[in-house]
Amino acid sequence: MSGIYIFILVVLVLLAVSGLTVGVTNDAVNFLNSAIGSKAAPRKVILSVAAVGIMVGALTSSGMMEVARSGVFHPEVFTFNDVMMLFLGVMFANVILLDLFNSLGMPTSTTVSLVFGLLGAAIAVATVRISQDPTLTLSSLSQFINSGKALAIVGGILASVAIAFVSGTIVMFISRLVFTFDYEKLFRRFGSLWCGIAFTVIIYFALFKGLKSSGVISADFYAMVENNLGLSIFATWAVCSVLMFLLQRVGVNILKITILAGTFSLALAFAGNDLVNFIGVPIAGIDSYNIIRSMGGTEDTMMGMLSEPVKANYIYLVIAGVIMVITLFTSKKTQKVSETEINLASQDEGPERFGSTAVSRAIVRAAMNMNNWYIRNAPEKMQEAINKRFMPSKVSRENKANFDMVRASVNLTTASILIILATSLKLPLSTTYVTFMVAMGSSLADKAWGRESAVYRITGVFTVISGWFMTALIAFLIALVVTYLLLWGGTIAIILITLLCGFLLFRDTIRKKRNDGQSEQKQQENIFSNEDRIVPALIAEISHTMEETTNIYKQTIEATLAEDRSQLRSLVRRANDLFYVARERKYEVMPAIQKLEKNYINTGHYYVQVVDYMSEMTKSLVHITRPCFEHIDNNHRGMSEEQVEDLLMINKEVAKIYASINNMLKTNEFGDLDEVLTMRDNLFEMIADAIKNQLRRIKTKSTSTKASMLYLNILNETKTMVLQSRNLIKSQKYFIESQK
Repeated sequence: MSGIYIFILVVLVLLAVSGLTVGVTNDAVNFLNSAIGSKAAPRKVILSVAAVGIMVGALTSSGMMEVARSGVFHPEVFTFNDVMMLFLGVMFANVILLDLFNSLGMPTSTTVSLVFGLLGAAIAVATVRISQDPTLTLSSLSQFINSGKALAIVGGILASVAIAFVSGTIVMFISRLVFTFDYEKLFRRFGSLWCGIAFTVIIYFALFKGLKSSGVISADFYAMVENNLGLSIFATWAVCSVLMFLLQRVGVNILKITILAGTFSLALAFAGNDLVNFIGVPIAGIDSYNIIRSMGGTEDTMMGMLSEPVKANYIYLVIAGVIMVITLFTSKKTQKVSETEINLASQDEGPERFGSTAVSRAIVRAAMNMNNWYIRNAPEKMQEAINKRFMPSKVSRENKANFDMVRASVNLTTASILIILATSLKLPLSTTYVTFMVAMGSSLADKAWGRESAVYRITGVFTVISGWFMTALIAFLIALVVTYLLLWGGTIAIILITLLCGFLLFRDTIRKKRNDGQSEQKQQENIFSNEDRIVPALIAEISHTMEETTNIYKQTIEATLAEDRSQLRSLVRRANDLFYVARERKYEVMPAIQKLEKNYINTGHYYVQVVDYMSEMTKSLVHITRPCFEHIDNNHRGMSEEQVEDLLMINKEVAKIYASINNMLKTNEFGDLDEVLTMRDNLFEMIADAIKNQLRRIKTKSTSTKASMLYLNILNETKTMVLQSRNLIKSQKYFIESQK
């Protein structure tokens, strides 16, 4: 047999290891979010519980491996060479897809990429076979594709979005209706019954369903449970409730125990359901090679044996579980909560990551109309009773968590049930879909989406969902194209695409390290991370902003006059970053003011002014850099000699003003404030003269229209920027004095 197949196996194994690390890095937040977001336990405890769940899930995931072997295509009509090219095409497509989506910053799903990648690769192989056999037509495609199973898988994945959202909404509504936000008092009485229910469903699905294929529990015991299902569930609930009651009486917070149990269950579900996404295809390739060797077959041998039930190779599963656990503890990305989900599910109002769209606004208006109809027609006493149960607590949440532990337990328990139920039915339900949509449903029922935030959060949900559907289409197309290339290019194509994917993985690793470094730096620079450092951190940030503004403005003028498109593109990015940071500060004004305790009225007043002036100044800078880049990028005519001379003079005066401002910010001595005012007035006179000169040139048509528009824009925005800068330094002076 050709040695190229050994090379393919090596590539598949390497991609499997890479897939495991990337998969855990990207998906760990699915089962860590609720526990970490509610601060149910220290991070190390949460990770340890999740690690145990991952190992148990990995050892019980063998049944899901059938999806990669025969879930989408009929292996009995494919040759050994066909399936090896198919498996290799799927793994290559996953690497390319992940790199593409990471570059675009779009969400993805490993389950969707696997299923649609298998479908695309299988169709590619099938159409090549059909083109080579005159007795076959495109109508024969059904002989190759397991369309019934494929539709069931796709339908299950798509239906999971709606099912998870509705389930999370209903369960959370009932839970909050029972316990309210001031749940501590009522929970001391009936909490053991609630946690008993949660533990019952976790035990039933996680142990009885999850471990059923492992052989750990005897078949007789399963038969007894299934024959007496109602009694078994009731007995389990009674035992769990009594145990929770006893633990509660000795001072144990049973909600924390429930959340940790849910984290274990969800981690088990993740490993049991999603492990096939990472190693299912490589293991199928290894099994195919072993089958051919044992049969003494050739590359043209049909692979009908892949349809047989999977025999678990626990060595592979243990190795996979160990890699996932190591990644869980060592990956920097798993050490922080997913910002997207936490932001969209947070009970607090604050800066929103997403904007508004016409669709989200229409949905919010429709919901408000329905609510108005409900208010007009529902009995007032019923409305008062329900509203009373959903009245937010006046007491600050413990540890300032993003949401309380009641919602965290609902998220974990509901998601675990849905995912492990799908696993028991051998449907590759996406853990990303389920956990995200359950969290969104529970946050909606918990009234976390108020009128101030609903439109933005609905946009965020639709953005994430659209990314999932894009995953399906793009995974299908990439797998289709890559598999065609492998079949037609042979060994050369295999080597070239291997080198390409190796380069993409290496580049992605470098990019992640750089992003992690930037995230750590941003976290360290967060002025609200330490209450005692708000004022000095803000002063340092203003100094940095002013220095960066000075440099960007100077370089923009010089690059525009030199028509340096590359440098202008870089300056646009720097100006945008500066503006986005300043804009975030405006959204964070309220929590900052709450922490400025001493003389907070005057201090808060000047703080608001400082942040506002900084935002307006950076906005003007963006309005200078972006038009300059667009002008040069569109290959428009450059500035005239008179325009160049005026801009150089103005640039020189701006540099003097900013040098004086930066010196005052560094020393906290504001004696030159009047001098800055004088320089500002002189600059404004220069700008006015320059505008008059330009109007004369326009009258005589001695300059181009585009250059004139850019020139006037630079002058006007420069005036605004300097004006806001002078206001900023003035408010900064009063801000520091009020602190003293």
